Amino acid sequence: MSDLFDAHPYQDRYPVLRGLPEHGRPKEEILAELHEMADVENASWSSGQCSGTMYCGDLEHYAFLTEAFGLFAHQNALQRDMCPSATRFEGEVIAMALDLMHADAIEGAEPAGLVTSGGTGSILQAMLSYRDHARATRGITAPNIVKPETAHPAFVKAAHLFGIELRTVPVDPVTTKVDPAVVAEAIDENTIAIIGSAGNYPYGSIDPIAELSALALERGVGLHVDGCLGGWLLPFCEELGHDVPVFDFRLPGVTSISADTHKYGYGLKGTSTVLFRDKALRNAAYFYVLDWTGGKYYSPGMEGSRSDGLLATAWASLVANGRAGYREHARGIFEVAAAMSEAVESHPELRRLGDSPFVVAFTSDVFDIYHVSDFMRTRGWRFNGLQYPNGLHLAVTRPQTQDGVVDRFRVDLADALAYAVAQEGAPESAAIYGGVPGGLTADVSEFIETVMEQLMDAQLSVPAAPDPASGASEPTPESGA
Repeated sequence: MSDLFDAHPYQDRYPVLRGLPEHGRPKEEILAELHEMADVENASWSSGQCSGTMYCGDLEHYAFLTEAFGLFAHQNALQRDMCPSATRFEGEVIAMALDLMHADAIEGAEPAGLVTSGGTGSILQAMLSYRDHARATRGITAPNIVKPETAHPAFVKAAHLFGIELRTVPVDPVTTKVDPAVVAEAIDENTIAIIGSAGNYPYGSIDPIAELSALALERGVGLHVDGCLGGWLLPFCEELGHDVPVFDFRLPGVTSISADTHKYGYGLKGTSTVLFRDKALRNAAYFYVLDWTGGKYYSPGMEGSRSDGLLATAWASLVANGRAGYREHARGIFEVAAAMSEAVESHPELRRLGDSPFVVAFTSDVFDIYHVSDFMRTRGWRFNGLQYPNGLHLAVTRPQTQDGVVDRFRVDLADALAYAVAQEGAPESAAIYGGVPGGLTADVSEFIETVMEQLMDAQLSVPAAPDPASGASEPTPESGA
């Protein structure tokens, strides 16, 4: 059953570089090697048995985006005089995102936005804007934010990086949503923003944003809606007639929204949008240095140089799909998620977590649910592990809408339950964001640090490949290989 994470799957297949080679390799040879690696890694998700991660899964669409990227990849979005295309791409991506989030309902303010590097980038930028805006307009020098426990760790990172006090409140264990009354108790005169998710990562649940909106207005604080996961999907759920609670700018207390174009917007990794009800809050993100010897420096957000190519791919994906295209993709995702949820609920040993229309999360009160993950890995499934309580989730994406995936899920899940019931030992799976498998040791922080070292220091911890020209026969084994 063991299927532990291998940080060095290519060490025996290709030479390991430990420094810059003296002479370059032929470009054709390099591309052939890259194609081989891509084919291997595409196989890990193309069956439709991977939670989230590959939200589009259409290789033709990826090729289209790659061509768009290539046309502008070498251009710097920071230099708009030379690259005015960046202004068009970014401006129209923001306009389309604001349209999707009903910015036309905003009165008395001018909505605006930024394109960032991803969900974490959007959350970081929003929290930094709240901090600096509150300092300038409310004189707050010891700011705090209030987030549900289920809200993304990027808010924890933002608090850590920007000197913001983080106040985390529990969610209802039955609904998996935050109680606005609990949030209200955590607000004080130094609160700059409260957070709600649409939907949250663990369960895909949509917090009661309407009630949080009313609370934010009553207490005079910002409300950031984290729609990084569902922002480019849930609006089409509503258009298809499903009962989805309003979570966008139609609610007057919503002051900012993050929504990832590189998830259900089907763009390439590296783009997201953060939207603001009022341009004044967006403008707090601006950074400039006027007295530098290199000239007056400015950037619209935390990032400096950015590839215009990524802006081009986000724009191209949105324009290529259009509202009708997104709506039809959403229809298939919701149908598959409903079928998979029905399969889970058909087993009395399992219990659904949350009521998301696109995330299938579940646990068991009978056995350790990670045994199910262990078994499903042997059938090619890759779930995400949850904790408090232990659970699993599968974020349904377009690869799951292929024929036969739901039927395989039903059969493999039933077999996994039979396996889990018979187990007496500890499972190998664990709740690691991003899906890196492996059991946890007693010292969890040490384990996480080890995993990170495997990921970040891979080339330093594998044996050096022999240089054919040196006559060396075998690489010398090293610790950690």
